[in-house]
Amino acid sequence: MKISFHGAARTVTGSKHLIELPTGKRLLLDCGLFQGLGKDTDKLNRTFGFDPAKVDAMILSHAHIDHAGLIPKLVEEGFRGRIWCTPATRELAMVLLEDSAQIQEDEIRYSNKRRKQLNQPLLYPLYTKEQAQASFAYFSTAEYDTWFNVLEGIDAQFTDAGHIIGSAAVHLKITTEKKEQKRLSFSGDLGRYRDAILRSPAAFPPADVIILESTYGNKLHPMHTSTPEMLLEWIEKICIQKSGKLIIPAFSVGRTQELLYQLNQLEIERRLPPVPYYVDSPLSIEATEIVKRYPNYFNRTIQKVMESDQDPFDFPGLHYIRTVEQSKQLNFINGPMVIISASGMADAGRVKHHISNNIENSRNGILFTGYCEPHSLGGRLLAGRKEVSIYGVMHEVHAAIGAIPSMSAHGDYEDLCQWLAVQNPAAVAQLFLVHGEYPVQVDFAERLHKKGFPLVEIPELHSTFKLG
Repeated sequence: MKISFHGAARTVTGSKHLIELPTGKRLLLDCGLFQGLGKDTDKLNRTFGFDPAKVDAMILSHAHIDHAGLIPKLVEEGFRGRIWCTPATRELAMVLLEDSAQIQEDEIRYSNKRRKQLNQPLLYPLYTKEQAQASFAYFSTAEYDTWFNVLEGIDAQFTDAGHIIGSAAVHLKITTEKKEQKRLSFSGDLGRYRDAILRSPAAFPPADVIILESTYGNKLHPMHTSTPEMLLEWIEKICIQKSGKLIIPAFSVGRTQELLYQLNQLEIERRLPPVPYYVDSPLSIEATEIVKRYPNYFNRTIQKVMESDQDPFDFPGLHYIRTVEQSKQLNFINGPMVIISASGMADAGRVKHHISNNIENSRNGILFTGYCEPHSLGGRLLAGRKEVSIYGVMHEVHAAIGAIPSMSAHGDYEDLCQWLAVQNPAAVAQLFLVHGEYPVQVDFAERLHKKGFPLVEIPELHSTFKLG
């Protein structure tokens, strides 16, 4: 039995892990899009490193595009198995994949105008909206904490990962040809034990092999910073004192809902400044409606809030922008406003246009609310670049750039270690670190060795390991 790592290997995006049984059956864990890796991104997304037609089944941990974003391409290239996920993940994945296809088509259409003028070869999207829709027929769902059969010899169970609505850690019972049973657990992306909205990551059964994300494997999220207070500070600094625009790049699923919840809390406390608040992302609007349909996944705090506030994601002064024309009109409105728009790394979507139109004005601010790949637009701005290229045009950076580190939806190393604490380290034969930058993973591996885990591997892209 073997496992090979075809994404999120010594990098944070592109999650794809392929298990091959001695019988020849193949199970794929996630099928994510690489994001924010500069010129290498498109090349990485064009090649899987395996034959999709030879994959027999797939399990999807959650709907974020860096875990689900290549499913339409997988199907287009011959995959015909079932894609297992939770019901909420299926709902979210359907809207996220359609949106991903639309963004690709729009941005390539924009780029091809320029390439045509320069007599350069035209580009084509990884997949179309129609191909995204065609992939939905292969989705099947299972609830948390219920074992289900995936392939002959493989049963699976989901436990709540606490990262976004519907996110799951995946646990496999694999029966070998010798009738022995091997247990493998894949964390997906783990949330935090003090999340503003979601339940904490759930305990999981004993495992022989663990595949663990490591995004914040050498960092602790600050406990002394308050998300509402930092939001208030930035709104007052940019919108009230400078009468400028505060642009907040935010992932449509998870981060946007948390922002709305925190702004609503400030409104309840009568501290929210009276400026217009815009959510400029049709996907974020759809995602918020889906999130509202799963209140049983919320933690006790927000369920208590909902006893007196039926919609904790809405408040006076909040406006939803749906059409491209409405989005463009925001550029012509003078005066203070807050614009929340996807994507969170500012590498795609409407937020990229808003940054392009506002980054050179010192009255404005750009406030990041989560992890950004170093090569992404968000990563370059957070690194202090004085000039950045957006759509091939260089822009001087005069807007204030900031971040709210307390808003990360990924657990820090204490959260990751707390999730692992239910395991006997000596009984875990192999532990693989994925979904992290290599220097971070090296630090985290050393920490895990000290906690007693005997073998911690950091796979390279397309590397293969025997599961002993």
